[in-house]
Amino acid sequence: MKDGPENQANPYLSGIFAPVREEVTAHGLEVTGRIPDALNGRYLRNGPNPLGVDDPAAHHWFTGDGMVHGVRLRDGRAEWYRNRWVRSDKVAERLGEKPFNGPRHQDMDFGANTHILRFAGRNLATVEGGSLPYELDDELNTLGPYDFQGTLPGGFAAHTVVDPVNGELHAVAYCWTYPYVQYLVAGVDGRIKRHVDIPVEGSPMMHDFSLTERYVLLYDLPVGFSMEAATAGSTFPYGWDDRKQARIGVLPRDGGAEDVRWLDIDPCFVFHPMNAYETDGGQRIVVDLVRYEKIFDRSRGGVQGPDDCPPRLERWTIDLAAGRVRTETLDDRPIEFPRVDPRRATGQHRFGYGVLEPREGFAAARHALQEGGYEQAGIGLIKYDLTSGGAEIHRFHPDGDVGEGVFVPASPDAAEDDGWVLAYAFDPDRQATDLVVLAAGDFTAEPVARIHLPVRVPTGFHGNWIPAEA
Repeated sequence: MKDGPENQANPYLSGIFAPVREEVTAHGLEVTGRIPDALNGRYLRNGPNPLGVDDPAAHHWFTGDGMVHGVRLRDGRAEWYRNRWVRSDKVAERLGEKPFNGPRHQDMDFGANTHILRFAGRNLATVEGGSLPYELDDELNTLGPYDFQGTLPGGFAAHTVVDPVNGELHAVAYCWTYPYVQYLVAGVDGRIKRHVDIPVEGSPMMHDFSLTERYVLLYDLPVGFSMEAATAGSTFPYGWDDRKQARIGVLPRDGGAEDVRWLDIDPCFVFHPMNAYETDGGQRIVVDLVRYEKIFDRSRGGVQGPDDCPPRLERWTIDLAAGRVRTETLDDRPIEFPRVDPRRATGQHRFGYGVLEPREGFAAARHALQEGGYEQAGIGLIKYDLTSGGAEIHRFHPDGDVGEGVFVPASPDAAEDDGWVLAYAFDPDRQATDLVVLAAGDFTAEPVARIHLPVRVPTGFHGNWIPAEA
């Protein structure tokens, strides 16, 4: 992985983060092992892949142009791999293509680089902060910005939760121009059926949220928009604010803004909850999540990505009767990208998955990958048994890398860990990436299958398994 001169000024443009330069289509991929016949669909993952950077020193990882990487599996075969840039206006212009006509929110058009999901028959690449998602076809070509058939009242969100009971899509959107955050619900027809504007102060960055059977959890934490940073030309004008009280909001699903109950908590930041559920007849809410003590602290200098505060897995128990939140550490090893069986969303889960990070913290340790040295820390995927308190780790090459692990059930009524975990893993021996298929019930064993891609997939963000539709 050689770095061009423009990448040496920014670690998020080099090594495992370095953008790939071409869109690739490859058919009939080589496989080591055997792909389970039940895996009929596409594994898609989104992430930043900047198409040209004007000022490498000022570039922030979170703002790179979106690129979706996908593998099509069918009948035990890996039919194709594709990677495609999401055609925002900037990407289309740089590729010499005509920008898409279509809706915009306040003329915002950020690269949709964070997640990829399928909802109401559409593939949606998402991003936060006020922009719209982009719709892609099944071969990852961009169809244009999407506003839920004209029903989206503003921008959208990076993260969503599909209620496994009724199939509705839930999200919490924020925008630096809003004096509120917006709870959104889309019906199975693909139209927004409900939205609630919830007043907040300081334009907080609300990257994700949690959903239970009856409640929406809002993470109003000390990272917010900085006009000073924006005026100074920052490409990511968000930072830590020591003056802001951290709090969590509990909104009844059918309630209004006046029904939110705010509970103060200690300062921290949460990118990603694992899952949340209710106990004691709804009087307590349990949420497992990844917590940072502090992040994006501009007082420490320039910010190009997450800083060196290591994240850890915690359990928060919200006692609605007492009006307090109790926290406990479930694992003090640094992890990120927590996931559960999507059928367990909003309900009690036993198993969870995450990416195990070296102890130096996400940014410093990942940058060190370029120099090797991961052997002691052991990057890998981790499976938690949150009933027994145990954990299993599937380790990868000490000089390699692995992305978010996505659980796929073996069948609609399979047990909670009867299925597979899919992830992109960089193989330093090939200098290319594999899609690995792990048996969730035999997590530390050799992968059931390794699907060998012809190129490297840069370190990125989130993805999903999109089953083939009958």
